[in-house]
Formats: sequence, C-alpha cells, structure tokens
Amino acid sequence: MAQRSFENITRRDLKKLTRLAFNDLSEFLKTHPQWQTYHLRILCVALCQGAALHYLEQKVGVKDFDVWIFFRSASNLKPFPYRRVGHSDFGHSRFGKREADKGYLGRRVDIIGRSLVTQRRSPVLALQDYLREKKTKSARLLAKKAVIIIYPEDLLGTVAWPKES
Repeated sequence: MAQRSFENITRRDLKKLTRLAFNDLSEFLKTHPQWQTYHLRILCVALCQGAALHYLEQKVGVKDFDVWIFFRSASNLKPFPYRRVGHSDFGHSRFGKREADKGYLGRRVDIIGRSLVTQRRSPVLALQDYLREKKTKSARLLAKKAVIIIYPEDLLGTVAWPKES
C-alpha cells in the first residue's frame, strides 16, 4: 500500500469523482433538508489540491482525492455549511489505497462544499475570482495548488487554477 499513487488520472476517473460527489451530496441533503435549495445552485464541481496538481503534472502523486462542490450563493440564503466534509471511497482501482485510510477499499475521496458570492456566469471565472481574492483560509489553501473542473461535463478537465496564461 503506497502512500501516493503516480498513476495518471483520466477523464473517466474525473467522471467517477463527479458521481461520487453527487451521491455524497444527495445523501447529505436527504438528512439535512434545510440545505436542499443548494442542489439547484451548483456552480461547478472541481478536483482540487494535490490530486489536481498530479492531473496536470503527473509528478506529485495522489494521496487522496479532494473534490469541492461550489454553489452560487444568494443574499437570502445562509452559506452552505463550510465545515461539512463528506467522504467516499474511490474503490478498487489502479490507484491502490493508503494504509492510513482504514475501512476504504481504495483511495479516500473528501467532498467539501462551498457557497460563492458571484455574478459571473462562467464557473471558471467565478473560481478564479474566489482564488485570486483569497479572502478565506480555504481559498488561500486551494490557490496554492490546482483546481480542475469536473462538472459541468462540457468543462470536464478544464484548468481553472493555476489559471492558464
């Protein structure tokens, strides 16, 4: 059981991560109906942190997958609960698993939600604004690595950060 996997992340893997994120969100909303409105406010879903950097460079390896669901906020809504972190299992795959992730068949997938105040129609531009402004600890941490859009599907694999020059 290797600490990091250096296998390439494919578009098929990105689609699987999207499904895992939506399944986790659905389960959360079933038990927390007060947040149901956010299901209709999804801006995008993104692979972030080290796995996103590995997707770009194939050098750093994958310890786990950090998938973020970004929602459009509104002035009449409470922000999506920023402390909520869901977990899923990538399952048996060429990525193997980490010994530290007891109870998982494969690599752990952490699923985090965040509501963004934005007028941008483009998910890429909205995320770039959020990361560039670095107003929150999360934005500062995410801006240190990479962000790859995995949903909506027409943006699958799009590099949102580090933004392409």
